[in-house]
Amino acid sequence: MAKITFITTDNESVTLEADSGSVMELAVQNNIKGIDGDCGGVCSCATCHVHVAPEHVEKAGEASEIEKDMLELDDNADEFSRLCCQLDVTDQLDGIILRVAV
Repeated sequence: MAKITFITTDNESVTLEADSGSVMELAVQNNIKGIDGDCGGVCSCATCHVHVAPEHVEKAGEASEIEKDMLELDDNADEFSRLCCQLDVTDQLDGIILRVAV
C-alpha cells in the first residue's frame, strides 16, 4: 500500500492510499483538483501534469521518451515534471509528494 500526497493549486494537501492502478486514476477517482486525465491515461494530453517533490524524484523514476515529448509542449514543465498517468502505484511510491501543475 502506497501513501501518495497531492498538493493542489490551492495549496490543499490530500494524502491517499492505493495498491494498484496509476497515480492519475487515483487522483481522478478522488477528485483531486487540477488532475483531469482527459486522455484516459495514454500519455497524450498532459492534463495530469504534476511536479515531483525534489527529494522524491528517485521514487518516481525517469520519464519515458514519449512522456518527455508530451511534457515539452507544456510551458510549466521543469526537471521535476511527470505525467501521473505514467506513474504506476507501487510500494516504491510510498510517501511521494506531487504538486499539481498550474
